[in-house]
Amino acid sequence: MGKYYLAVDMGASSGRAILGSVKDGRIELEEVHRFENHLIERAGYLTWDIDGLWEGVLTGLRKCGEMGRIPESMGIDTWGVDYVLLDEAGEMLGNAISYRDSRTDGMDRLVEKIISDQELYEKTGLQKLLFNSIYQLMQTKEKMPELLEKAEHLLMIPDYLNYRLTGVMCQEYTDASTTGLVNARSCEWDQELIRRLSLPERLFGKLSMPGTVVGCLTEEIQKAVGFNTKVVLPASHDTGSAFLSVPSDEEDTLILSSGTWSLMGVENKEAVTSEKSREANFTNEGGAWQRYRYLKNIMGLWMIQSVRRQLNGTEYVVSDGGKTLSYGWGFRDLQGAKAGEKKWGFGELSALAREAGDFSSKVDVNNDRFLRPASMIDEILGALKESGQKVPETVGELMQCIYVSLSDCYRETASLLTSINGKVYRELNIIGGGCQDAYLNEMTAKALGIPVIAGPIEGTAIGNLIVQMIADGVFENLSAARSSIGKSFEIRTFEP
Repeated sequence: MGKYYLAVDMGASSGRAILGSVKDGRIELEEVHRFENHLIERAGYLTWDIDGLWEGVLTGLRKCGEMGRIPESMGIDTWGVDYVLLDEAGEMLGNAISYRDSRTDGMDRLVEKIISDQELYEKTGLQKLLFNSIYQLMQTKEKMPELLEKAEHLLMIPDYLNYRLTGVMCQEYTDASTTGLVNARSCEWDQELIRRLSLPERLFGKLSMPGTVVGCLTEEIQKAVGFNTKVVLPASHDTGSAFLSVPSDEEDTLILSSGTWSLMGVENKEAVTSEKSREANFTNEGGAWQRYRYLKNIMGLWMIQSVRRQLNGTEYVVSDGGKTLSYGWGFRDLQGAKAGEKKWGFGELSALAREAGDFSSKVDVNNDRFLRPASMIDEILGALKESGQKVPETVGELMQCIYVSLSDCYRETASLLTSINGKVYRELNIIGGGCQDAYLNEMTAKALGIPVIAGPIEGTAIGNLIVQMIADGVFENLSAARSSIGKSFEIRTFEP
């Protein structure tokens, strides 16, 4: 019987537990559990359902036991920037507030009084985004100082879940690099910056690299799931794992991790912290083996996901009273019906966009107005009206507007990368769930004028798994693992 490894991969809307194994040099995947992830409004903040995510992890482990596929190790990856604070006893203080909450509005101005944007970027190399952890912590210091006074530990979301599994507190490097508090060159917390911000230094310990063994399951968890296994750190930031799944080691390949967010960039051996890079708002996120993901965050499929939820009559935020219905927006093909009476799938929405291919109105997908609008549809329509462009009259035209806007943003980002790095890129490799959207791939290839290589789909889980496999000696190194990825999964090419 071959060895199994378990990747628990959590995105902004769902999580999944995926078993990986290697047979005849090819990586095989098997999804054992999928669970929802949503926001809950608590005490005026948008918070993650941490207990629901924890139960999803345990259920995934139990199902492995029921199937008789006991993993040699497991690893957890999630989105970045969000964290929890723990007291001296290791109990969580407050809630796990989401980056989509508006609490950080104005916090950048407070940080700028202490350190300029230019100096902060030169230190950390991190793209300025208002939800970065540095601004979240500043809000906590200003509005909830009692939490920081009581806090003895800070753990990013995957670090916290690892702690509940093993009883070991461990801060992983790639996720920490999204906080805006890690030095881009030392790859450790920037203690001088932390002191200047008057944040408790005790919260920031030694960072651990991907491949580190956190520990084994506690006796309590072993009893709950029926077996023991090792918890190994992957690149805990999901984009860090996703970038590892690209089946090419070529330096002239652009990478796009396509999911709720689109993360577009390249792998560099050194951080780029020039003023030109800062003005272009590129980020240097830490990767496995101290590779740097030099990329730009783009709103991505979040806009499509949000529109679909509204059309289907469901909301991203769940209140104590349950889910509420949204209503029609006057599109001809809704025929005045309430949203939710017809269920819209991603494939259908993509097909409708293709039919409306002549519709050319577009919006700036990176505008903060699209980060957490009460109604994504209303926000898009409002932006188009304000700019004097034609407003969609059908669902297809609305979707085409998003597709045009995304592909145009990808083109602009690729052009900026060429300008800053001085390289000509010959292809774009799209990984993650978004690579299944053939129409968006076609539009992107035409917009960039280079081939688009689509796949693998489960990029994040694959990247998570190969770190575990390399740590266990299944693959000698990343190059060998990438060679196996290219042979193991369907990869499609879209010509410009």
